[in-house]
Amino acid sequence: MTGAAPRRPLAVLVFSQVLSGAGLAAGITVGALLAEDMLGSTGLAGVPSALFTAGAAVGAAGIGRLSQHRGRRAGLILGYGAGVLGSLGVVAAAALGSVLLLFPSLLVYGAGTATNLMARYAGAELAPPERRGRAVSTVLCATTLGAVAGPNLVTATGDLALAWGVPRLAGPFLLAAAAFGAAAVVLAALLRPEPLPQPAAPAAPSAPGPTGGPRRGLLAGTAVMLLTQLVMIALMTMTPVHLRAHGHDAQAAGLVIALHVGAMFLPSPLTGRWVDRFGPQRVAAASGVTLLAAGLLAMLAPPHSVAGLAVALVLLGLGWNLGLVSGTAWVTEALPPARRATSQGLVDVGIALAGATGGMASGPVLAAGGFPVLALVCGVLAAVVVPVAALGARGAGGAR
Repeated sequence: MTGAAPRRPLAVLVFSQVLSGAGLAAGITVGALLAEDMLGSTGLAGVPSALFTAGAAVGAAGIGRLSQHRGRRAGLILGYGAGVLGSLGVVAAAALGSVLLLFPSLLVYGAGTATNLMARYAGAELAPPERRGRAVSTVLCATTLGAVAGPNLVTATGDLALAWGVPRLAGPFLLAAAAFGAAAVVLAALLRPEPLPQPAAPAAPSAPGPTGGPRRGLLAGTAVMLLTQLVMIALMTMTPVHLRAHGHDAQAAGLVIALHVGAMFLPSPLTGRWVDRFGPQRVAAASGVTLLAAGLLAMLAPPHSVAGLAVALVLLGLGWNLGLVSGTAWVTEALPPARRATSQGLVDVGIALAGATGGMASGPVLAAGGFPVLALVCGVLAAVVVPVAALGARGAGGAR
């Protein structure tokens, strides 16, 4: 595809991202708090994050395969439909007090979060290589409106849930069901033409994958996204638990998470321009430095300071954004079109599993060493992104 990205399909993607962003925010805002209440253990508060990110792994693989064979539209619609089902399952589990229902519902809910992130690949396919970073960032930025609004509706959706006889913390998942459902309807009705046109003949099964420089770029871009996802999920998941342990209510946690989610997506247009201008290698290295700063600040922030944690979480979101946009452009650049959607799905499986690892490990680390130790561990892991980006840049012949 040459020239600027077609405006109509890109606009439809942007609109669907605005809607689905609210669904993405539900789990990260109250998931850990809901689990802590239902399981009665801080050490298990990271289980929901681990479950819905594991569900995102399964969803990413399925969406990638379906997208390769049936097109992006079919894959995205199926993923958002699963998100609706999972969200309603979480609400039912909270109403019934059923942990047995909560766990599989969180897994299915994860498919909706995977779909929201995988839509960035559709944006990349609507643009020529020299504008790929900006196209990815446009789709990601659209998530901001819904994702920032979602955490700030914790009180309103909680009141609605109580009026319906459902525990207050299940309220954001009611919003998630409506948000994912609306996004699926918009894509089904309006996403034309298909972002990933199907080839006239299927690619040969023995088609070779990336080699040499492209292969190193694929590995480096994937590693950057894995590390940034692990660090972001681990620190973000335990922040609401840390805040509540020091006397802050769910609304304060919602505000901090809203600022964090805004930083995850709002800088995307600028990030995309940097990727197109300087190359993904340099932007990926900047991601590692930013995430390290976020971990150190979270470690040093006074436990009663909402402002200090908010700044740390903003840096955490920004570092994740730099890593995701640069990594996405790097991976897309390295993959041939005939294998692109399937391979991107597998990359996102790894990203989701990294997030699941971070979510599952964050609770025990918090329980054993406290929030400062968790923040320090995250900062050290984030620093690894810098040498990874440098090695990838060397294989690609340096930054642009």
